[in-house]
This record gives sequence, C-alpha cells and structure tokens, in this order.
Amino acid sequence: MNDLAPLLTPEGRALLDAVRGTAPADELAVATRLRRDHPAPLVSAALAQARLRQRAVAKFGTEDADRMFFTPDGVEQSTRASVAAYRAARLKELGVTSVADLCCGIGGDAIALARAGIRVLAVDRDPATAATARANADALGLASLIEVREADVTEVDTSGHDAVFVDPARRGGRGRIFDPEAYSPPLSWAVAAARTARVAALKIAPGVPHEAVPADAEAEWISDHGDVKEAVLWFGTAPGTVRATLLPGPRTLRGAGLPDPPVRPLGRYLYEPDGAVIRAHLVADVAAELDGGLLDATIAYVTADTLRATPYATAYEITDQLPFNVKKLKALLRERGVGVLTVKKRGSAVEPEELRRKVKPQGPHAATVFLTRVAGAPTMLIGAPAAV
Repeated sequence: MNDLAPLLTPEGRALLDAVRGTAPADELAVATRLRRDHPAPLVSAALAQARLRQRAVAKFGTEDADRMFFTPDGVEQSTRASVAAYRAARLKELGVTSVADLCCGIGGDAIALARAGIRVLAVDRDPATAATARANADALGLASLIEVREADVTEVDTSGHDAVFVDPARRGGRGRIFDPEAYSPPLSWAVAAARTARVAALKIAPGVPHEAVPADAEAEWISDHGDVKEAVLWFGTAPGTVRATLLPGPRTLRGAGLPDPPVRPLGRYLYEPDGAVIRAHLVADVAAELDGGLLDATIAYVTADTLRATPYATAYEITDQLPFNVKKLKALLRERGVGVLTVKKRGSAVEPEELRRKVKPQGPHAATVFLTRVAGAPTMLIGAPAAV
C-alpha cells in the first residue's frame, strides 16, 4: 500500500502500535490474529511499516523512528539524523531563517532544519514520498515550520528563501549512479539553482571527483563514527575551501593546500586517517600535524616515530613488518597466541576474510594486520591500537 492515508486513521495508528517491534519470525502469527478484526491490506501495510521503522532506527533513533513513516527508498536514501542536524546547525550559524529543500525525500533534512528553527519548503515530485514527508512533519510536531509541496523541483520558485538545499537522487533502476550529470536532477542544474540563493548546500556522493567541484564552491566531506556519509558543496561560504568534518563533534579539518607528504621508512606508529580526510584529499594535512610521512606514494597510511593525539586518524603501534607471506604470518600469530585478528587492507587484493581462513588465528591475544604496500612492495604490518 503506497497510500499512507489508511495508516493515519485511528484504526491504522492503533494497528501500528499493536505491531511495533514485531520480530520477523512472528509476523505470520501476528498477521493471522489481527486479520480477524482488521482488513488484510491494512494489517499488511502496518507490518510493512513496522519493518521499515525497525530499519530506520539506525538513522533516526528509536524515539523518532517509532513515530515516523517510511518508504523502502526513503529508509535507504535518507540522511542520517546526526549529519542532517550538523548541516542544519551550520546553516543556522550562517544566518539562514528559511530553506527551500529540493528533492526532500521523506523529510529527514527538513526535520533537522525545522528543529534548528528554520522555516522549510520541502519539495518532491513523487506523490507517495511527498505524502510521507508531510506525515512525518505532522507526526513530529513540525508542521508549522515545514510546508511540503508535491512538484518538479526544476519548476519551483525559491526566491523567497534565504537558502537552497538540494539532494539529487543518486540511485536508478540499476543501483548507484556515479556520474554527477546522471543525478536526478543533474549536478549542473543543482549548481545553477544554488547560485541563485545567498547560501546553498548540495548533497552529493562522497566519491565525486574533485575536478567536478565548481571553483566557487566549498567542498566538505562528512563522516559519522568513521563512516563516510556524504560530500556537500557549499555556496556563499568560503569558495575553494576543502574541509573534512568528523561526527560526533563536530571536528573539522580545513585544507591548507599542502603538497603530498614525503615517502619515508616505517616508523614506530601507523596512522589510519578518517575516511572523510582521505576523500577530501587532506592526508597531507594530517601527516604535517603528526610530523609523519607516507609508507607508499599511492597509499593513505601515515607513519611517524612519535605518538600524538589527533581526532583525524587512528594510531597503531607496529611491532612487525613482513613481506607478504601467509605462511610466515600464520607462524608468527601462532607463536604469539593471537586468536582475535583484525585485518585491514589498503592497496592489497587480498580479502580480510580470506586471510583469516588461511591463518586460522587461535589464542587469547589480539592483533591487527595491515595488508598494504611499502615503497611499492606488498607488505604485512602487525600491531595493535595505540592508547594516546
């Protein structure tokens, strides 16, 4: 059922309460019991919504997810609440009081903007999606700040708003879309729309080529708990600036335009930069902060002789450096009683699970193995997280 209306009735809401938290294994029994007193399509819709709400907890938290409404695409494509809240806070700091949220989806960004006290025009051309966004604004008590409009974003007048936020669709019938001009709407249209506002933010895929970033935009890559979530092109802020922002925090590293770090021999410590730092091409800035260099010119691992605290990279103390050799690694791990093995790779074709199967770790101790290249040579580095 794409129509949310039956679920918004008293009977529908009562069913949603009744099926909250239903485990997959219990769905058939629950459905059979509820269909004695309720229409079968409504029971199926309530159970489907319950499943979507359970999936949405990871992005929205239990309290909001249990009150919101979702579509399958909406759960998959919506912004994580922590990222949306960060972006909304930044717009608030820029003096924005109203935003045209184009391609609003189920309303995740509109919700964050409204909670920051910003008035929102939320636009989506898909009727079911727009209806879901409207239901969510009402469910969370934000309807007075969020106007949802079902329309083609390319035909919407945004001149009455301080800022424009565009989140183009980056998925098609065959999965993810990597060409920015194949977004819906295309990145070129979104950039043109952004330039009409005092401030604008365009959400794009984190793998966007740096050469696709317009010269008058600021580019920001955002990670949440080490997982890269998105890139944002900002207009009306700091043209040409590159930033990596880590959540929670936020902690923001601004690029200084440094040249590539030098390649040097392995030091006592290996630093693994956060994914947002790597995507933003700011490994050189982290290396300079750590007085370190690269193990290989093409690999984003930093090595240094001293241990320093930084929010932008995770430090490991390295105890061994071996040419890639599974038998030698297996013997070393057996000798040290390593049963808990974390495998990280960068610049290696070997899959972590494949290596674990081959070395069969056993014992009470833990270790981390890096499969990488050092000065071009396939190498294994063994160590453990370093406490700063």
